[in-house]
Amino acid sequence: MFAGKPIIGLAGGIGSGKSFVARLFAELGGLVICSDEQVHQAYQQDLVKATLRTWWGDSIFAADGSLDRRAVSKIVFADPAQKQKLEALIHPIVNEQRQEIMAARANDPAILAYIWDIPLLFEAGLHRQCDAIIFVDAPLTVRQQRVKENRGWSPEELTQREILQMPLDKKRSISDYTVSNVGEAHVVREQARDLFSRILAGSQKEA
Repeated sequence: MFAGKPIIGLAGGIGSGKSFVARLFAELGGLVICSDEQVHQAYQQDLVKATLRTWWGDSIFAADGSLDRRAVSKIVFADPAQKQKLEALIHPIVNEQRQEIMAARANDPAILAYIWDIPLLFEAGLHRQCDAIIFVDAPLTVRQQRVKENRGWSPEELTQREILQMPLDKKRSISDYTVSNVGEAHVVREQARDLFSRILAGSQKEA
């Protein structure tokens, strides 16, 4: 817990809808901390840009000087060593930002819990800091369709990215709860409401 409020980590496959479930928790009083947003902010830092330019040259930058994240992705997902090097640069920055965000809202009575929307929750070992972990589940065919529509990925690109992560069945098995993110939104919302209440009740007993 942080400042007496539980930390709820979200896990699941790419395209499972973790961000959607996070928004549902936000409606209930959760403060959502999205690592994708923090990574984007980290990429705006001059020192980070300079470091990446030293590593990979000008080809990873657009004409306006902004970082081409798709070009970076092609590099790191083709070479695990480059991926580890990038994570060693970015993760400490993101971790510091996460702590600052939580500290800034620690005394806000409207915030009942912290929701960590972190794609590499298990891989980065951050699940150990969570009071509860929720696995957001969706069939592969559904996830393939979502990433095709939202990111322009092929099924092969989805597979290539997920093969570098912990297997989904293992993530599911070591999570505390599961939300099925298929079907009508109100069904998913009811699941989220039930789990949020249970987690808050459990944290109050521990306190």
